[in-house]
Amino acid sequence: MTELPPDTKTFRALIDAEIAPHADRFDRQEHLPPHVLARLGEWGWWGAILPTDVGGTGMNMVTLGALHEEVGRGCSSVRSLLTVHSMVAYALTHWGNTHQQQRWLPQLATGQAIGAFCLTEPEGGSDAAHLTTTATRRTGGYTLHGRKRWITGGRLATLFLVFARTERGVTAFLVERDTPGVTTRPVTGMLGTRASMLAEVDFHDCHLDADALLGPEGFALPTVLTGVLDIGRYSVACGCVGILQACTEASATYATRQGNRPHPLADHQLVRQMLTQMVTDTKAARLLCQEAGHLKDRNDPDTIMATWIAKYFASTAATRAATDAVQLHGAAGCSADHPVQRYYRDAKVMEIIEGSTQIQQIHIAEEAWKWTAR
Repeated sequence: MTELPPDTKTFRALIDAEIAPHADRFDRQEHLPPHVLARLGEWGWWGAILPTDVGGTGMNMVTLGALHEEVGRGCSSVRSLLTVHSMVAYALTHWGNTHQQQRWLPQLATGQAIGAFCLTEPEGGSDAAHLTTTATRRTGGYTLHGRKRWITGGRLATLFLVFARTERGVTAFLVERDTPGVTTRPVTGMLGTRASMLAEVDFHDCHLDADALLGPEGFALPTVLTGVLDIGRYSVACGCVGILQACTEASATYATRQGNRPHPLADHQLVRQMLTQMVTDTKAARLLCQEAGHLKDRNDPDTIMATWIAKYFASTAATRAATDAVQLHGAAGCSADHPVQRYYRDAKVMEIIEGSTQIQQIHIAEEAWKWTAR
């Protein structure tokens, strides 16, 4: 379980050559150039989670985790786009009907179609139990009305996976971007993952055909939503390992530079303490993610809790590491000239998305009571 997949070196080489050197520029411009999105398709990363018979790469979950770790090391914004796209692809693979799968999966596999996950609302966050977006039955389909906010990839997605309330409960819908009544507005100036093309998405009297329904009506809360959020949480956890690795590498390099100091920072015990914590947290977070990935590959239901734990540990550890990385770099760490300030901002976002640190603490604590009942 401690060995990394053999593909990792390939992932790292591609990231180091074409993504990481430009990540700060992407962050400043709050935009990813089209050629970067095209490269993800050429490398097969849009379809990493999809089987080969629909044009996907067919990665197992451990390898997918290694990919998202390396992407997260290079640019959390790129990783965020891959995350939500993978969530949509996963939902279609598991709950889409034959027509939906035949139409969308080959396009999602290549990046010809980009998916976005639409759950969060302006007032209610991602609390699915209190959605205000509604889908009302009409002849031949539904009328969708509501607003979603903080939607990763919302500016460029061609297919939205939208969660709305019907008379039977929370329901999932596939909504195309060019559907009349769909409008998007860019969300800018965010703390982190600034190049992830965030948008606010409005659905105003959108008329959807019956085939837009993903799974039975009222079916989404315990099934579709649980499944895709688990995939998203796993990706974020692995991406946090990447942030940890990036903080460690940047801090170790900077600490060995002497500059005009009599001794390099690495000679100071407290600096070594920081580096020790980063190294240990990186290895521990990676092992937790690998455990969650192995459980997913075995279809073991324990993977849900394992992923909660991995995401909780990795995201909080990434925030600690990024804080220390900025501190170690001093004023330089607060400058746009050094990527550690981007790691710091991105890491904090990871503690909020796909289940906040506090929500995770509520769920993970339940494991303690399970253990005492054994």
